[in-house]
Amino acid sequence: MTRRTVRLAHVLSSTALAAGALLATAACAQEDGRDAGAAGISASPAAARQQTESPTGSPTGSPTGTLTESGAETALITAADIEDDWTQVKDTEAENWHDGLLIGKVDVSDFVSAKTDAADCQRLMDSLFDDDLLGKPSGANALRGFTEDDSRLLYQVAAYDRTDVQDSLNWMAELPQECDQFTMTENGEKRTVQVTESSLPSVGDAREGLRVTVRGPVDGTDATLTLDVAAVRVGDNAITVTAGGLDGDEDDSVRSAVQLGTQRLQDVLAGRSPAASPSQFD
Repeated sequence: MTRRTVRLAHVLSSTALAAGALLATAACAQEDGRDAGAAGISASPAAARQQTESPTGSPTGSPTGTLTESGAETALITAADIEDDWTQVKDTEAENWHDGLLIGKVDVSDFVSAKTDAADCQRLMDSLFDDDLLGKPSGANALRGFTEDDSRLLYQVAAYDRTDVQDSLNWMAELPQECDQFTMTENGEKRTVQVTESSLPSVGDAREGLRVTVRGPVDGTDATLTLDVAAVRVGDNAITVTAGGLDGDEDDSVRSAVQLGTQRLQDVLAGRSPAASPSQFD
């Protein structure tokens, strides 16, 4: 039995579908108060300092540290870093986050450039289900999951090959045009998918945001799954945020996670201890 077959059997259970939304595979890592140096950040002589714009408009250089596993865990956000009342979950719970509405074969007939566009849209849906929107990390990787009612949020920090991760961001930028609306089929059931662009804070070296809406039957009842997706590159590393569910619209939480999470990653890469989580969110 293939991996996708095993997952399909799991996610289409009535319990998983009733719980709602989000894809995610998580490995929670509790912050232990160590500074970034103690977390295993080492200088990378070969890393080139890139220039980017900070949210205030002043130029800032990309940190040049090498991300380690403990450093990636230190860079993870906490529930206090995101809007609303999110609760961090255990590793074992987050590891089973896969939504059956994301599974299906994209209908090629929906596209003018059928082979190219359909393949890109299929890649999007598969990568959302498999939790690898930017491809497989080439180095350190840490994830954390949160829940709020029937919504879920997955946050990932990972090291990539810079060319590969930038190629993935360029691919994401084209999806609102290539995959603006299409259908896919699973077990004879049609699902309608819409992909639109979403704005993100001006952080990191490059960033892309998407909103993916999937409409289709769940246990004989029509349902709508809405996912807000964001990816930010910082040097050779990136953060990825995917949040949503049957309740939909987690844009504010994603923007908060991107804003504060990027700063945490930059602090870790620069050898600084990330600032304490804010307390202003009610």
